Amino acid sequence: MAAPRPTSKLPPGANRILFVKNLNYQITGEGPVRPLRSEQAFVVYDDVMDAKNALEHLNGFHLQERYIVVLYHMPAKQDAAAAKADLARREEELAQLKTKHNLGDL
Repeated sequence: MAAPRPTSKLPPGANRILFVKNLNYQITGEGPVRPLRSEQAFVVYDDVMDAKNALEHLNGFHLQERYIVVLYHMPAKQDAAAAKADLARREEELAQLKTKHNLGDL
């Protein structure tokens, strides 16, 4: 007999790590909650379906005078943003070197 199929499908990008923002600054990390910086944290679940359930039920939840935002963690988007920031920094360094050595636009 085949294993039972899950009753609900996972959206693209679903994983067991959630990114939570707009947290009250007094909230601290406990258990699976890993604080990132003020007002933000990662929550790591053992099962992707638990993460999906938490996202569906807690996104927009009113917690300590704030409405929290819950998203799936997207490391590829973070990496792309970091690469873009690094490129801008390197272009600025190049422009400074061109100016310093009187190279103009090459």
